[in-house]
Amino acid sequence: MRASDIVPVHVADFSYPDGHPLAGQTGLVMAFVVRHPGGLLLVDTGFIEGHPWIDDSYRPRGRNIRDAIYAAGIDADEIHAVVNTHLHFDHAGQNSEFPDVPIVVQDLEWRAAWHRDDYTVREWIDFPGANYVRINGDTELAPGLNALATPGHTPGHQSVTVETDDGLVLIVGQAAQDARSFATIEADASLARLRALNAARVHFSHDRAVLQRTPRAATGHAT
Repeated sequence: MRASDIVPVHVADFSYPDGHPLAGQTGLVMAFVVRHPGGLLLVDTGFIEGHPWIDDSYRPRGRNIRDAIYAAGIDADEIHAVVNTHLHFDHAGQNSEFPDVPIVVQDLEWRAAWHRDDYTVREWIDFPGANYVRINGDTELAPGLNALATPGHTPGHQSVTVETDDGLVLIVGQAAQDARSFATIEADASLARLRALNAARVHFSHDRAVLQRTPRAATGHAT
C-alpha cells in the first residue's frame, strides 16, 4: 500500500452554530476510503440534510456518501467494512447507506450513544440491516490496519492507523479538530499517544489539510 491509497472524500459543509467556539465559521466533514489489499474500508460516513434541528442549527450542505465515493473514482458497492471514529451525527449520519456491511465501533461509544438522548441522531445509526461490530480498545482490523482507542472527544472515540510503504498514516477523526490543533495544542493522553507515533501523514475529519512529517536532513559525510 501507498499513502495515496488513503483517499479523502469530502462529504459535507456546514456552519458552526451559536454557542460553539467556532460559531459562525464554515466547517467541513471528511470521510476516508482505505484501499487495503483485503478490501475497501470506509472511515466515517458524514451527514446530510433532513433533520429539522440539525438543518436549523448547522445548515448542512451535504451529498450522499455513495455519490461522494463514486466521484472520487471508487465503487461504493465495493466497501466491505466501515469504521466510525465516533457516533456523533456528522460522522455516522449516513451509516444507513451500508446495510449489512460490518460497522466497527468501540463498545464504549455504542453505550454512550444510547445513554444520552442528545448524543446523536439515533434513527441515523439504528436502521434496518445495521451490522455493528463492537470492539474494546486497540484492535487489528486487517494486516497493517488498526483501530486505536483514543478517548477524549467522546468516551469511545477511535482513530485508524494504516501502515504503508510511505510510512505510517493516521486517520485521527476528531481526536484533534484540525492540523494546527494536532501540532500545537496541549495534548491529552490520546493526542500525546498519536503524536508519539510520528506518522508520515495525518488526516482529520474537519480539515482538508494533511499533516506531513518533514524528512530529516541527512547529516555526516559519505565514506
